[in-house]
Amino acid sequence: MWSQIAVLCSFLLYTVYSQNTDDCVCVQYYQCSVNGTVITDGDGLLGERLGDSCNNCNCQGTDVCCLLPKNETVVSRQPETLPACGYSNSNGIGNSNAGDSTTSLGNESVFGEFPWMVQIFEDSKYRCGGSLIHPSVVLTAAHCVKFFNNRTYTVRAGEWDTSSTNEIMKHEDRGVFAIKSHEGFRDKIYYNDVALVFLSEAFNLKPHINVACLAPAEGISTNTRCFTIGWGKPKIAPNQNDSTILKKIDLPLIGRPDCQKALRTTRVGQYFNLHESFICAGGEKDKDACTGDGGGPLFCPIEGQENRFQQVGIVAWGIDCNTEGIPGVYADVSVLRKWIDKEMSSRNLETNIYQPS
Repeated sequence: MWSQIAVLCSFLLYTVYSQNTDDCVCVQYYQCSVNGTVITDGDGLLGERLGDSCNNCNCQGTDVCCLLPKNETVVSRQPETLPACGYSNSNGIGNSNAGDSTTSLGNESVFGEFPWMVQIFEDSKYRCGGSLIHPSVVLTAAHCVKFFNNRTYTVRAGEWDTSSTNEIMKHEDRGVFAIKSHEGFRDKIYYNDVALVFLSEAFNLKPHINVACLAPAEGISTNTRCFTIGWGKPKIAPNQNDSTILKKIDLPLIGRPDCQKALRTTRVGQYFNLHESFICAGGEKDKDACTGDGGGPLFCPIEGQENRFQQVGIVAWGIDCNTEGIPGVYADVSVLRKWIDKEMSSRNLETNIYQPS
């Protein structure tokens, strides 16, 4: 069947690409776009798509002949003195026997350990994670809130165990009155996957509700072990439920060349180009963000400051979950930092609150 599809598509597209046959290569059928060029940005491969072009490659099996592209203001109530950003409660808050239990896919956090973590609900249903970077503002992924004009969003801070309301301190909810997504966000391929969620009322900061620090625009060393957190699924499996207790996963940062090389061994193919707005982490067995963790933070220790962290990434996408040797992909906070600062300043909101001193 695939050979018949390839012949038909090759015939239809031959007149368009016949003058460029020297640039045709054999790729898997799903790595060739409907306009007949090799997919290099992951479009459709992070979802579904197929295509074919050219007819001079003598491809075998399910490969098809495909053309290589040419080189290609918020009013909010705030406390007078704000607590410093990025400090974790490494031993939790109060006495809790739950959490901090080792599982096959990582660890559970303890109550209040990461006070900047929030949940985002869409029409009362859990949608994504996010991080509080200001009493009135949440940082998340643009793909998490793209339906803002047609849906109702709510942010919950101070949550830990979603199956219980017996935590020593209660979670709090806030409405959302505005969302600003990056102008360069590209749905399905997730370029510039960042958004700011502006709350209708500021959170009062307290031990289990506090703000994250953000990594500087110059970035940090990739020779670092970091964490991601969330209530998403531990792995992709039939009937797999989301985690009820906030999970934490330690991951190594992965340099761009190594990440791109690893991703090219997957379904995105050998011509995939990792966009500059991404950072990678993971690739170790059974350690990865997964479905339901989108929008959550990737954060790393601040050197010389005990129990203090800075956010370097936002959970964006991955190739399945927990695949050894294949890192997860995150929006790069350092690359997007200027945009974040600009949007905050345009609404007269302080940016120094998420800058570690």
